Amino acid sequence: MSAQTYLAYDYPLLSAFWTMLWLFLWIMWLVLLFRVIVDIFRDDSMGGWAKAGWLALCIVVPFLGVLIYVIARGKGMGQREISQARDQQKAFESYIRQTAQGGTGQTSSVDELARLSEMKSRGDISDEEFRRAKALVLSDTAPTTPRTGAVPTTHGR
Repeated sequence: MSAQTYLAYDYPLLSAFWTMLWLFLWIMWLVLLFRVIVDIFRDDSMGGWAKAGWLALCIVVPFLGVLIYVIARGKGMGQREISQARDQQKAFESYIRQTAQGGTGQTSSVDELARLSEMKSRGDISDEEFRRAKALVLSDTAPTTPRTGAVPTTHGR
């Protein structure tokens, strides 16, 4: 019998499952270790020495260090991850809004009308002021400058 054939007979199915279990646990351990390390660097409430201490503990005594970190600061890990995801979502939405407006910083007439309607419903402006402002937004014959909102002049032309 060749060596490969002998290995196939010597390695039963239960041993294959056992090996797959250990491989899965090892990969999960690495994922947890890297998540802890990323969380150490992500946490803004910790100072440099605290981060260095946690990192040294996780590197020198990895199993114990990660276990202690998850017990002591595990709840905050989820909160920091959710906070980062919200910040990324806000930044993405802001980028989309800015891109949709053409990057000029000008608001569209629809946005202006929505803002005026909101001001009217709050009682900040009267019905007459709302009608005048609405007429100005809808007329929109002269382009406005992005920063000041003033009508540009041609000075001598």
